[in-house]
Amino acid sequence: MAEIIYTRGDATVPSVKGVKVIAHVCNDIGGWGKGFVLALSRRWPEPEAAYRAWHRDRAQNDFGLGAAQFVQVERYVWVANMVGQRGTRTGSKGVPVRYEAIDTALGKLADKALELSASVHMPRIGCGLAGGKWSRVEPLVTERLVARGVRVTVYDHGD
Repeated sequence: MAEIIYTRGDATVPSVKGVKVIAHVCNDIGGWGKGFVLALSRRWPEPEAAYRAWHRDRAQNDFGLGAAQFVQVERYVWVANMVGQRGTRTGSKGVPVRYEAIDTALGKLADKALELSASVHMPRIGCGLAGGKWSRVEPLVTERLVARGVRVTVYDHGD
């Protein structure tokens, strides 16, 4: 079976041919302004605008834990806003990451990637500000995406 490819670099500039989906995890309270989303917003305004509208109109749509929104930002590039964290702060209920929600959203991501014949590019989703552990997220990515034939590259920023 194929495996996740790990590389150093910026997940917002995948250097492969073909259609690409850049995936990341968002919170369920409409907050956008820290972490990987800043890199996305520096490149394209559409993912943030779409996420904020999706949250604002949540009474009329599927916004919530486990949901995924797909925003086309270039001819061959899409961004997947995946709701996989409850709130933004660690509190009495622990860290914000919700593995079940990430799992559900990854299933939707796989469907979209297969529909587009796209590869998927991401940082270590759910493991930054959301407080998750890659040892819990990686098997979900493998099961939902790689096992279905989706090529996945995970980017570690920095040297």
